[in-house]
Amino acid sequence: MTDERAQAVKRMQIYIREHIHQPMSISDLAHVAHYSPWYSMRLFKEYTGKTAYEYIRLFRLTLAAKRLRDSGDKVIDVALDFVFDSHEGFTRAFSSVFNITPKAYQIAPIPLSYFKPYEILTQNKISGGNTMETKAIFVQIMERPKRKVIIRRAMEATEYFKYCEEVGCDVWGLLSSVKEALHEPMGMWLSPILQKAGTSMYVQGVEVPIDYQGVVPDGCDMIELPETHVMIFQGEPYDDENFREEVGFVMERITQFNPTVYGYQYDTNGYRFQFAPEGYRGYIEGRTVIKIKK
Repeated sequence: MTDERAQAVKRMQIYIREHIHQPMSISDLAHVAHYSPWYSMRLFKEYTGKTAYEYIRLFRLTLAAKRLRDSGDKVIDVALDFVFDSHEGFTRAFSSVFNITPKAYQIAPIPLSYFKPYEILTQNKISGGNTMETKAIFVQIMERPKRKVIIRRAMEATEYFKYCEEVGCDVWGLLSSVKEALHEPMGMWLSPILQKAGTSMYVQGVEVPIDYQGVVPDGCDMIELPETHVMIFQGEPYDDENFREEVGFVMERITQFNPTVYGYQYDTNGYRFQFAPEGYRGYIEGRTVIKIKK
């Protein structure tokens, strides 16, 4: 019963994502949920913490903000594309959420708390006994130039879930809004040399160019990272329903991996990182490494 309720909410989330540029009604969502409108809306709020109206509005405004940040499109065109019926209505909604007008943001983008619409994960057993044992993990080594990283520290967190308890789960959205970011945000396990006294090993951050002079969001720090090599591990694509098992499998195999087979050793003064688990690409984790001198 509980799983079917979660499945109903996930169907509504998928419908919203696929129709975000079109008008939507409660009846539309109830139809895909397979429940009455009243019960569908109750479930949606229970599982996501937001009403369907709030969820859709924040999702649209975040996508609109990304468009304004990355394009020269007219504000009115962006507004209409995300189902706002006027420039004035869009500006009021945008300003009330982000505390800046759309035009001002387009001219000078600053870090904003983007809404991250996490889809409900439902439980789904992996069949096939020991099929996990045959899964491939791909390894590559990349060079990273000297750069900076904007991070939000916690107090004691050593992993993602404890971090969310201490700091909240909205940091990712804030870091995602940094226009100059070199890539997507990441969770990071810092070595003692990169930690600050009284703060956590696990943080969330986003790398920016070494010459970055932009805004550092409130509550965040910015530190420099030296030129380094990074060993990146990537698991096979997987069904999102099985993400805990799949991610756990890859993480366990990484701890058993010996980097010396590639002529490297882990850098004890560096860091380990993970990108957001996405089933379509497989779990991705990386560690800074040093080439072994012969």
